Amino acid sequence: MSEKIFESFFENIQYPRYHNKRHKLIDIIFIAICAVVAGADTYEQIENFGKKRIRWLSKFLDLPHGIPSHDTFGRIFEKIIPNEFQNSFMHWIESVAELTKGQVVAIDGKTLRRSHDKSSDKKAIHMVSAWASSNQVVLGQLKTDEKSNEITAIPNLLKLLDISGCIITIDAMGTQKKIAGTIIKKNAEYILAVKENQKTLFDDVALFFDKMEDMKDQGYIFDENTTVDGGHGRIETRRAVMTSDIDWLQDTHNWEGLKSIGMVESTREIGEHCCHERRYYISSLGCDAQTFGCAVRKHWGIENSVHWVLDIAFREDESRVRKGNSPENFAAIRHIALNLLRNNKTFKGSIKTKRLNAAKTGGIGISEYLYVLALHYNDSYIDNFKGLV
Repeated sequence: MSEKIFESFFENIQYPRYHNKRHKLIDIIFIAICAVVAGADTYEQIENFGKKRIRWLSKFLDLPHGIPSHDTFGRIFEKIIPNEFQNSFMHWIESVAELTKGQVVAIDGKTLRRSHDKSSDKKAIHMVSAWASSNQVVLGQLKTDEKSNEITAIPNLLKLLDISGCIITIDAMGTQKKIAGTIIKKNAEYILAVKENQKTLFDDVALFFDKMEDMKDQGYIFDENTTVDGGHGRIETRRAVMTSDIDWLQDTHNWEGLKSIGMVESTREIGEHCCHERRYYISSLGCDAQTFGCAVRKHWGIENSVHWVLDIAFREDESRVRKGNSPENFAAIRHIALNLLRNNKTFKGSIKTKRLNAAKTGGIGISEYLYVLALHYNDSYIDNFKGLV
């Protein structure tokens, strides 16, 4: 029997020091995750969920003093060391979401807008997350105090992840030599957006692609790939262009692993209106426009499938959880719940609909989302759900 599987991933989290410990820490974490899967967004709602589902929860947990109060949930998550909670989360994901070679891992940041606390002069926290496009899971996240500090947070997050063989995509904030070097040292590839925060690099790359036809006449080799998508009265054409002829590019030797530059040209037609946009990138990949264009498009999955969903389905930007370490730890719980909800295929529907379904059907419904959190299932059952999460 594979016993206490869930507990094994979170057993290294230190219990915050209180003289009157009445509840097991693992019980508190387990109840919180189940409650958020089932629609809870506050500590009061987590407590209410626990009391309503205590008979079902008792099948998994000891609950020596019943369900903790919402104040207890709040105090515990205020004090849990975020790095310990994040590391436990990442170890769990690594055990069930194997990253394949060539998979796109998108890195991006998001501010939790209502997490500021004026009484303690605390600013809203900013989380940098890693999203695996094929597995459809959040691999991990780290907090940074201000958006500009993504520059320091991204390398730290990358060091914690097993990204060997993956393609890492990052917006212009992360287009830094140190970050490129970190990715190469982790045996991964990168596609980094180039914007005017790297003005010299941006101007050089943009001018080169502006004169692409002249460059072709001079013998420069380009690879191109075009895709067309349509629907709801919209037609979008994307042309991806890459070249490895970059000896002319200034400072190339300081970008570890740099092999190519690329452009994605998008044209969107809605009725009589037409919108045209160009975006530029540097990459450690060889000259393969199809792979490049596909990776750039998948990058936006972190915006559409993570950040947007957290705002709409979990109402993250409205969350008033703000004391101590609570905002960061609660953000990790939302990511765990999102991973479970998105990767369970037994019930069809949006993330919000799945949360409503879990709340409506109670223990039976929640069980459908908790394969990997099961405490007392055998090895064959665990093998069956590893492919689902």
